[in-house]
This record gives sequence, structure tokens and C-alpha cells, in this order.
Amino acid sequence: MSIKKIFETMEYGPAPESTKAAFDWLNTHNNKFGYYCNGKWETPSTKTYFPTINPSNQEVLAEIAHAGEKDVNKAVKAAKKALPQWGKLGAHGRARYLYALARKIQKHARLFAVLESLDNGKPIRESRDIDIPLVARHFYHHAGWAQLMDTDLKEYKEVGVIGQIIPWNFPLLMLAWKIAPALAMGNTVVLKPAESTSLTALLFAEICDQIGLPAGVVNIVTGEGDTGAAIVNHPDIDKIAFTGSTEVGRIIRKATAGSGKKLSLELGGKSPFIVFEDADLDSVVEGIVDAIWFNQGQVCCAGSRLLVQESIAEKLYAKIKARMAKLRIGDPLDKCIDMGAVVDGTQLKTITKLVQQGIEEGSKVYQVKDTCPKDGFYYPPTLLTNVQPASTVAQVEIFGPVLVAMSFRTHKEAVKLANNTKYGLAASIWTDNINLALDVAPKIKAGVVWVNCTNVFDAAAGFGGYRESGFGREGGKEGLYEYMDLKVKDTFSDVPFERPRTKELESLTLDNLPKIDKTAKMYIGGKQTRPDGGYSIQVFNPNGVYIGDVSEGNRKDIRNAVEAASKANSWASKTGHARAQVLYFLAENMEYRKQEIATRIAQSISVSMEAAEEEVNLSIERIYYYAAMADKYDGQVHHTTSRNITMAMPEAIGTMAVICPNEAPLLGFVSTIMPVLAMGNNVVVVPSETAPLLATDFYQLLETSDVPAGTVNIVTGNQAELASVLAKHDNVDGIWYFGNQEVSKMIELASADNMKRTWVANGKYRNWYTVEHGQGEVFLRQASQIKNIWVPYGA
Repeated sequence: MSIKKIFETMEYGPAPESTKAAFDWLNTHNNKFGYYCNGKWETPSTKTYFPTINPSNQEVLAEIAHAGEKDVNKAVKAAKKALPQWGKLGAHGRARYLYALARKIQKHARLFAVLESLDNGKPIRESRDIDIPLVARHFYHHAGWAQLMDTDLKEYKEVGVIGQIIPWNFPLLMLAWKIAPALAMGNTVVLKPAESTSLTALLFAEICDQIGLPAGVVNIVTGEGDTGAAIVNHPDIDKIAFTGSTEVGRIIRKATAGSGKKLSLELGGKSPFIVFEDADLDSVVEGIVDAIWFNQGQVCCAGSRLLVQESIAEKLYAKIKARMAKLRIGDPLDKCIDMGAVVDGTQLKTITKLVQQGIEEGSKVYQVKDTCPKDGFYYPPTLLTNVQPASTVAQVEIFGPVLVAMSFRTHKEAVKLANNTKYGLAASIWTDNINLALDVAPKIKAGVVWVNCTNVFDAAAGFGGYRESGFGREGGKEGLYEYMDLKVKDTFSDVPFERPRTKELESLTLDNLPKIDKTAKMYIGGKQTRPDGGYSIQVFNPNGVYIGDVSEGNRKDIRNAVEAASKANSWASKTGHARAQVLYFLAENMEYRKQEIATRIAQSISVSMEAAEEEVNLSIERIYYYAAMADKYDGQVHHTTSRNITMAMPEAIGTMAVICPNEAPLLGFVSTIMPVLAMGNNVVVVPSETAPLLATDFYQLLETSDVPAGTVNIVTGNQAELASVLAKHDNVDGIWYFGNQEVSKMIELASADNMKRTWVANGKYRNWYTVEHGQGEVFLRQASQIKNIWVPYGA
């Protein structure tokens, strides 16, 4: 067809990308790859290889090594050996290597892009213009953080050897998201790419060689699921970073429980794409193309649930269908196509099956017929309407080019529909009313919210989710914390800290003490309540002297406490300033009763009155600290490269459970619940099991200090039993425990069911009487989560 004819008809004309350089590179390896370990290419101990296939035509590109447990051991050993020298290199030295990686990636950008599209099936326009530039951006950005570690992050140190497992939908970008911050903070890495898309990771290994990266700092171990399991279970791995399905994330959470490994999980999503009636519908349609048909919908944060205001629903559906008719599906190496192939036949079958299930459940399907090539793994862009909120297609992550649509009438209903999911990764809001957008955005349970845009990413802004979308962040300063530990952790003890005991108060009887309510009940929903089981527990001090009785809480008491906390919403809606005033008032009321409380401490843990008074004073100071921080633990406006104001806002986790340390019964109680309250959470507290009366006295302070009912709920009893119930409860969003290794492991195992956030001690004990151990920003960070809200600006 002549150029003149093309201009006359405006018919589609292909613009193929050359694959010569990519195939030449494959040929230099004879289309067969070992794994990369300690700066060398190694033959797998299994002697087995598997094919990696071009999903657009099902042709074999190369054979990839299937690394076994012996190979993983070898890679971890190399990473562990390289760790000290990589750390000694210093901040500037690591920054230079990261900068060199960024430059080298840019120099080979086209090769990376073509190889990615060949191996993954995504359009070359996306890999060339989005993925690879973002890869280089991540290494540049984290080169900067590496340089600043010794000054801006000097209280932190590296975690150690990091095991990283990445998915097939963004093979090289996920590698960059994980390797760049890990290296910047002084860690070494063993990374497993997805078995179906390993080629760009292997090319990256060559880049590491070319810049002279020290041997063992980066190790690329290819393989299938058993290779990943060997990494997860390896005792010398200090942290696991995983991106993939929620099902596999849950397995990893259970496998690492009790090991002390740090863990970050970026899992599935079913992200809402919310359209209000005042939105520019033509812009919305293009946003939908980017939200669900970008990368064939194989995006964890894909805007797969279209929630549209009822008054404009049919008009929008018509526009979407018209746009779908113009989408081009074809060879990913054609620069003119909009959608390529899905990654493999298994994924194609999954998408097909779920769409059919949606039809069987009453959804109406719209697809443009005969748009897909016959060779390869292609699925057409799909719109499902007449979808019910409880439908399978509205709840299950399809991970394909399938948009499910539902309507709403009011703004409140839109928020409820958006949050009607077990996931919480991302959301997109479309409206011309910025006030409406910024009113709705904080109410959506998602780690990222885009306003009038979608699928915008940058190395300077964190990305990650809530609930069954996982925990932890990647990118931005918030992502760095996943690859650092506080240096003070090295001073934690293997045994609980105890103050010197005395018997000076044991000659006193209870009647000689200040008048304290001796019928210690639990505190649930702002009321003193009796235990459901009707049992009480006798309390003795360390010298065996009887102190009194407390209620023995059970599963029903925990359910009541969680329900009360979940229903209470006034505390979270208060400003930081308002919360601060209440906490100050709480400290003021404690000051009035200082002598009485000190006497209770002295009697409960057999310490001198001087030591007891010190604990009360420290508790008051600690309340003051968190009151002060309630309106000062601020977010940031990230300097992203796109024209967006990107606001990183700390927000409450929700309903939290705190199992307090047994030692320091008042100070440990205050030190753990105050940061939780300062950040706007409601809390269910299980106080010290050995000295619980300080907590039951504390609710009298709560009642006189304007703390709303349901904000703090106190259930006394056996910590291990109550912790188990809390860890399994689906309406508990986060749980802290400061005790032994056995219960820590149990909590992490049980919490995998709904992927709640955990912070456990694993048998490492703090000295709560010191600021270094018992107070600080780390408590506030663990009591909150960052939501990034992207708002575009400019004409």
C-alpha cells in the first residue's frame, strides 16, 4: 500500500521494531543461560533447563537454568561473603555503582525494551517509553539515597542478605524496584525472576559485570517455584521481598513466621476506578485504556472495577465501547499496536474461565470480534456490565484485559463500593471537583490514589497496599525502611529487663494502700465490663505476695472489644491537634494520681517507691512525647518527575491490637498504646499478664480524659491465648507483640489469613526505661501507613 493510499484511507500500517540486537545477544549465549552467582555464570546443580517462550507466537527464545537448593545455597553464601565489603565501601562508593548501573541501562535501553517485549508480550511502546526509563530512574534516585545514608539516615544500618522474588508482568521494573533500594542501603541480594520472563534479569547481570560491581553483591538465580521456596526458607536470608499473588504471599508469610526475617509483600489488587458525573468523560475513557488495557491488564493495580455514577453510566459505556473498537491488538514488537499478548497459555485460560463465570452469574459481556491474531496468547479487551458487587468477577483479581462495571448514586455509596473488597492496593478518582476528589481519596482503603490519572509511578513515591494487597512500600523514602534496621536493635536483650526488687512494701496490706478499685474489670466500648466466662485470675507480685484479681478474658471478650473498636469512628476523624489535646489531658490526670499509681507499681513488681515514681514520671513524659508528635508526624510532597503533586500522607491503620510487654507494666503499656492513639487508630490492648492491675487502673484515667468510647479497649488474661484470637480476627488490621519467640511465631502464622500487619519481638527484649528502646519515630511508623495521592496540575 502506498503512503498516499494510507493517508487517504487512514488504515492501519505496521511499524515493526527490529529484533536483531536482541537475537544477537541471545546467540552470544547460544540461547542457553546458567544462573548468575558471585560474579560468574554457573551451571545448575539440577542439570535441568526450561524454555522461555515468546507469548506472541509461542516460539522458544532460550533455555533457562533451573537452579536447585544447592545453587541457592551457593548464591546466599556469595551474598553473605560480599556483605561486609559492600558495607565498608561506604555511602559514596555504593552511590557511584548505582549511578553506573543507571547509566549503563540507559545506554542499552533499546535492547532491554525489545528483549522485554519479546519475553513478556507487552507492547514495545510500553517497555520502551515507560518500563525502561523508570528502571533507570530508580537506580538514579537510589544512587542519591545511597549518598545520603551516612548523613540523613545515620541511625540506620543494612538488614543483610536480601531474598527477592519478582513477577512476570514487569520483569525488569520489579527488579529495579527491589535491587536499587537494597543496594543503596548496603545490603546484598539474591533475586529470583519469574520463570517465564527471566531474560532481562540475565541481561542486567551482564550489566553488573560491565560496571565492575563486586562479586556476590547481586546474584540472579533462575528457576521455578521450588527455587523461590529455597530462598524463602534459607536461614541466612535476612529479609524477603516478594511481589506476586496473594496466595503465594500468604505461603511466604507462614514460611517466614518466627524466623525473624523482615518481610515486605506487594500482592494482588482489585482497584476501583471511580467516575463522578462531573468528570470529563473523554479523558475518563483514555484513563480507562491506561488503567485496564495497559500491559493487557496484567497489572496488580489495574483499574479493573469501574464504578460510575448512575446518571452518566450508559453514556460512558457507549464511549468505552467505541474506544474499544479502535484498540489495536497484535505483535508486541509493532510500535503501532495498543495491546500485545498475555504472558502464557495458563494465564489465558484463567482469564477466559473467569469471564465465562461472570457471564454465567448474569454479567453482560462486550468484546470486539475478530481483533486478535490467531497465533500466540491473545485475549481481546473486554467490558462486563450488569455486574453485582458480590459477583466473582467483581471480587477476584482476573489479571487480564477485563473491565467490570458497576454504578452508584451517591458519593457515600461510591466509597462503600470501592472498599467492598479484600484488597487495598490502588484507586483512581475522576471528577472536575478537586474538593470532592480530596474528600473521597482519604476514605478509600488503598495505598495509592490517583486523581484524574492512573497507573502513574515514580521512584520518589512509595507504592504498596493494605489488607490482602500486602504490606510495606516500594519507592520513596518510605520504601527505604524496608531495607534498613535501626542500629539500636543490636542492643536488645535475650531476656526481659528487670529492675532491682525490694520487699519494703510487703509489710503493707491492701487496706493500707490508697483506695483503688479492687474489682478490676475489663474495659470495652467505654465501659467497665465483666468477663464473658465469669472467671478471674489471681495476681501475685514477683515475691509471691497476693495483689488482687483481674478478669480472665476469652474469645467472646476479644470479639466484643474488636467490635467496639471497629464501630468507634470519632477518634480517627479528629485532627492531630485534637488528639494531642486529649493525650495531654491524659498525662495531666496521671500527674494528679502519681503517688497512688507509684504505690501500685511498687507493690505489683516489688520495686522501691523511688523506682516506681520514676516509672510514673517516665510514663507522663512518654505521653507528652506522643501528644507532641500527634500533629507533627507529617507526610511529604514527593518530587516526582511527572506533573503531579504527589502527597505521601501517613494515615491510621485502623483497628489495632497491642499485646503489651510483661515488664514495666505501666511504662510498657503507655509506650505501646500512645503511638497507636497518636496516629488515630483504635486499639484492643492485652496488658502485662504478670502485673495487669496498672492497666485496669488506667481505664479510670481514660474515663476522665475525653478519650471516646471504643478507642481503647482493655482485655486482661492469658496473653498467648488472647493474642491468638486477635491474630486470627479479620477485623484487626495490625497487631504488636513484645514478648517471646514462640508467641511471635504464632502471631505471624495466624495473621497470614487476612495479611494483617505484624510487629513482633521474636524474643528480643527492650529496656522500656530508655528513650532509645522505648520511644521514637519507629513506633509512629509502625502505627501508620503511607497513602500516596497523585493530583495532576497544569493546563
